[in-house]
Amino acid sequence: MLVGASIFALSACGDNTPSSALTDSQWGARKLEALSGEFAAAGASSQKSAVDAWIVGYSAGQQNAAISYDPSGSGAGVNTFLTGAVSWAGTDAPLSDSQVKQSQAVCAQGTAFEVPTYVSPIAIAYNLSQYGLQDAHIQLSPATLAKIFNGSISRWNDPAIIAENPSIAAKLPNLAITPVWRSDKSGTTKTFQTYLREAAPQDWTNDPTETWPYTIGQGAKGTPSVVMTIGQAQGTIGYADFAQVSNLGTVSVQVGQEYVQPSAKATAQLINHSPLNAEALKNGRYIVDVDYATKKSGAYPIALVSYEVACTTYKSARTATFVRQWLTYVLSDEGQEVSEDYAGAAPLPSALREQMMKAVGDISADDISADDSSSGATSSAKKAVSAVNTARANISSNATFSAAKNTAKTMTTLRTVVNKNNFAHPQEITSALSKEFA
Repeated sequence: MLVGASIFALSACGDNTPSSALTDSQWGARKLEALSGEFAAAGASSQKSAVDAWIVGYSAGQQNAAISYDPSGSGAGVNTFLTGAVSWAGTDAPLSDSQVKQSQAVCAQGTAFEVPTYVSPIAIAYNLSQYGLQDAHIQLSPATLAKIFNGSISRWNDPAIIAENPSIAAKLPNLAITPVWRSDKSGTTKTFQTYLREAAPQDWTNDPTETWPYTIGQGAKGTPSVVMTIGQAQGTIGYADFAQVSNLGTVSVQVGQEYVQPSAKATAQLINHSPLNAEALKNGRYIVDVDYATKKSGAYPIALVSYEVACTTYKSARTATFVRQWLTYVLSDEGQEVSEDYAGAAPLPSALREQMMKAVGDISADDISADDSSSGATSSAKKAVSAVNTARANISSNATFSAAKNTAKTMTTLRTVVNKNNFAHPQEITSALSKEFA
């Protein structure tokens, strides 16, 4: 079992520590298929606050399920998912084409796909507390930010910074700037670089990746370490999930003719006008196209879209049921409110959530196995399992079914038919499926 947050031990996050009050929820009152045992996940450290709260909320309806989350980083989490060691992964960057192809080895007859779950600001945090600038929200343009992080601007009283901050120019110290960056592979790193590349292309020429391209400054592994490193030294500046920057100063970023502070509301202004990538959608993937170079008034442009990576088809029915329930909760009104309250995130637009609910509802298992029954298969359930598998064999020669049998819809239909027919005879299931795919 991975070490991480569980329903029994949640890490503190200031005043936003999830509490038992979350268990008094509408979700907890729902009648869910019972699950028990351990379910592990891993991924983005930026998601930790939200996942901690989701675990408490989800567990109100599944008190016998022990969920753990290892905030090892987007890259490490996805790699762990691709070994089959965890049921889902959290990432702040979409999968690569090669990762999707690799997922076929662990996703039964399906592949991995991304489920956008919330959006949060990436704050540009700094430490100038000894100079009375911690609450000043220093104003910086995309070009100035790019030059700071590539090392072209190296002191806090640089003329470019002074020009953008006339009201506090006298306070800006003749102090070296120390950029702090993620030393591990990180979706947050890729998102921040994507912003710099699109908003300041002349000053940031690097192609965005999950690895930071410079050695200037100080590297730190994981979001908490970045925040801690910034907090320990004057003159530091770095990028981190807004929910975790604590008492550090934060930059107001130039958008058009104004400067915008990071907030869930300002990020929502951006994401509400960001469509899904059309090409990815054709392949059953759900990737949000963020306009990082936006000029929209009031929109904060450095937005981190958090994704959960799941399989369309799992080898285990128990795992498929868990992931389907888990993501349904995360996308629900309650799940979105929890991530906003405890992680400072902006909820997804309702139209996008409805679309994702349908995709999540189609998550299935490759086969229905009596040994994998999440509720400890009864004799009648075992008969139902046998009936379904016999039915599949009976109609395997049917061309229409053969063309469709690898889809999530097929397994969903099998499950529905069993429920509707009260563990019907195999021939009745065969007949129902034949009509479904006629």
